[in-house]
Amino acid sequence: MLQTVSVTDKASGLLRVPDAAALLGLKPATVRAWLLQGKLPCIRLSARAIRFRRSDIEEIISQGFIGARQ
Repeated sequence: MLQTVSVTDKASGLLRVPDAAALLGLKPATVRAWLLQGKLPCIRLSARAIRFRRSDIEEIISQGFIGARQ
């Protein structure tokens, strides 16, 4: 199911793949692979436009599932 967002990504706290990858300490290709495997929650704006909630990424990091770069 698609969700639409009426505000800009920065104002809404949404991250693009490269930004989420940087926070997680992963390569963007790994984030895309995990996305296809259902390992990361996301918002699909269209078939190609994918965003991640900053709060979801920070929650994953805080739970210790992924070691973020320091």
